[in-house]
Amino acid sequence: MLHDSVHVPKPSLTEVLFAWFLRPVGASCFWFALSYWAMLIGFSHNGAGRFDLLSPEWRAAATALAVVYPVAAIGLWLLVSWGPVVWVVAAATEIAMDKFYPGILGHRPLLIVLHGSVAVTFVLFRAALLYQRLRQVRKVRVDSP
Repeated sequence: MLHDSVHVPKPSLTEVLFAWFLRPVGASCFWFALSYWAMLIGFSHNGAGRFDLLSPEWRAAATALAVVYPVAAIGLWLLVSWGPVVWVVAAATEIAMDKFYPGILGHRPLLIVLHGSVAVTFVLFRAALLYQRLRQVRKVRVDSP
């Protein structure tokens, strides 16, 4: 008797490593979200970062990032396709904050390096997955009757 269920292929090592890469990135996005929320409610920075005490530039940036980062964290943790897209929005916002408003919003070069290294690693993983899929397509199939 034949098994009726659909055969689900095992994920490759590259796919497993890519998932292991995205999960810690998602966890770090959640940490960033918690830090922005802690700042906005006055829990960190000795209360100096409360929403009502911030400049308008910081209000806009911190509020946007406090909303975008948890969404990116969930998307990256669940390995859905929109997770990296939302992370790119959050990272681009922080890079723009650093490059265009360093006097107002502060200069954080380590954060820029972190976002850049995550982006480069993501692109390398996607290129490896694309190469792997192209090699699979080229294989000769012998399963036709």
